[in-house]
Amino acid sequence: MKAKWNGVVLADSDDTVVVEGNHYFPPDSVVWEHFETTDTATTCPWKGEASYYTVLVDGQSNRDAAWTYHAPKDAAAEIKDHLAFWRGVEVVD
Repeated sequence: MKAKWNGVVLADSDDTVVVEGNHYFPPDSVVWEHFETTDTATTCPWKGEASYYTVLVDGQSNRDAAWTYHAPKDAAAEIKDHLAFWRGVEVVD
């Protein structure tokens, strides 16, 4: 699977974890130079608190387009520190 925005690959992995229809990419598959942390956080009743990143490509930004769970609840332990995407980021095979 690949996550792409504005023609740039943000993450590439054959080992994503699919949860609720979202592919979660392992941290070592992410091109971290395209990410900046934000202060946004949301809470999922069974996964825990999500932290968000703005995606940066060629001078353009896509705020809160990626998220992760740094300390997920036990039920979501397999996605710890994995990144998922939305807001126009394409996830393709």
